[in-house]
Amino acid sequence: MGAPAAAVPAAPVAERLRVSPLARKVAAQAGLDLRLIQGTGPGGRIIRRDVEVATKAGTVVAPAAAAAAPAPVLRPVRPDVAGPEYEVVALTPMRAAIAKQMPLSKAPVPHFYVTSEVAMDPAWELRQELNALEGQPKISVNDLVVRACALALTEHPHVNASFQGDAVRVYHRAHIGIAVALDDGLITPVLRNCESKALAQIAVESRDLAERARARKLRAQELSGATFSISNLGMYDVAEFSAIINPPEGAILAVGSVRQVPVVAGPGLGVGRRMNVTLSCDHRVVDGAMGARFLQTVKRLLEEPLRLLI
Repeated sequence: MGAPAAAVPAAPVAERLRVSPLARKVAAQAGLDLRLIQGTGPGGRIIRRDVEVATKAGTVVAPAAAAAAPAPVLRPVRPDVAGPEYEVVALTPMRAAIAKQMPLSKAPVPHFYVTSEVAMDPAWELRQELNALEGQPKISVNDLVVRACALALTEHPHVNASFQGDAVRVYHRAHIGIAVALDDGLITPVLRNCESKALAQIAVESRDLAERARARKLRAQELSGATFSISNLGMYDVAEFSAIINPPEGAILAVGSVRQVPVVAGPGLGVGRRMNVTLSCDHRVVDGAMGARFLQTVKRLLEEPLRLLI
């Protein structure tokens, strides 16, 4: 972890902090305590620039208090040992920020969900062949999903959009947020211009983002500006789940594990690799048919993976 951020004056004590939505989002993902940031916006409002100033040399770090007190590790419960029935664990600054942000994401946004099963046998074989090439970057399943989503967003631009109160903003670039799990929360660095990047470039850049996210070395500008997000829990053997949209984005794709399951093969049964993907949509931006068509395109691209190399 980098050096703690330079001390900043505490914000005036008030019943409620005045924070712009973008500043709140960036601070939440970086694990910064907004109470320690001095706002320079109108009326002392904390804006994005203030959050960026609260980082040192472009490195995102938790507040000094958090650095001195790492996230507690819960011990496994041993029913055969007498002791207290529970323990109270204080929220880390990142977890506290997430707790404040999630109701702002889930409650006001009318979510709906569309799920599809993807036959991953061709993509799995292509990935193995690509990873066997000497001197080439290793390709993950998530890299294939990012590339498929980027291409699908260009074909279905109204999914690559956000609700703006009295209008919908449709984006021409696919800036994809890639959720990365940390010990004390979740952070979503942004891989920009995915629609114009080859699969190998996506693999290299997404791995770099994930590594720097875990090392708390992301720049503030890498934590905002996503137009669509992907959350992958496949490495935890999760078959299927629904993700919460990260406003102002209009959708997020939840990716499960690639599983070997019985499948109908001609007149009999066989074994195939299947992966469930669930699209969470903001119904103010995306309706059911739009979400379904987008998911169909993602499915087709993953099931015909040579298209991802074009």
